[in-house]
Amino acid sequence: MTKILFVCHGNICRSPMAEFIMKDMVKRAGLEDCFSIASAATSTEETGNPVYPAARRKLAEHGIACAGKTARRLTAEDYRRYDLLIGMDQANLRNMRRICGGDPAGKLRLLLEYAGRPGDEVSDPWYTGDFEAAWLDIEAGCRGLLDRLKKDIH
Repeated sequence: MTKILFVCHGNICRSPMAEFIMKDMVKRAGLEDCFSIASAATSTEETGNPVYPAARRKLAEHGIACAGKTARRLTAEDYRRYDLLIGMDQANLRNMRRICGGDPAGKLRLLLEYAGRPGDEVSDPWYTGDFEAAWLDIEAGCRGLLDRLKKDIH
């Protein structure tokens, strides 16, 4: 089983969107037993808060529910627990390295690497208000990630 943790600053917009988009893709592919997928934050600002309403609405537009998800902070233990820890932007990666004590096993990545866009960052709708742009970035990254991981399964 491949364990994936998506990470953003607050765990209320981008990383939970990635978590639930990826869970939906995995379910549609009939591969639910092959993956464990979650999300976390690099900050404590939103700990315990639900997915941001606009992010929930964007997921719901695509028939994806995220009920019950609340923000939590990334821990050093997560580095040991997960196979891939995927950040949305460079600031996330820097904070992930700090929290995890580096990246000795090469588990930390940017989501858009999997969309063939190395170095690109997922648009942050918290600041832009553009949840459609975030959706498109995240969907492309998740689709590329799933395509890559399916090769290891088959």
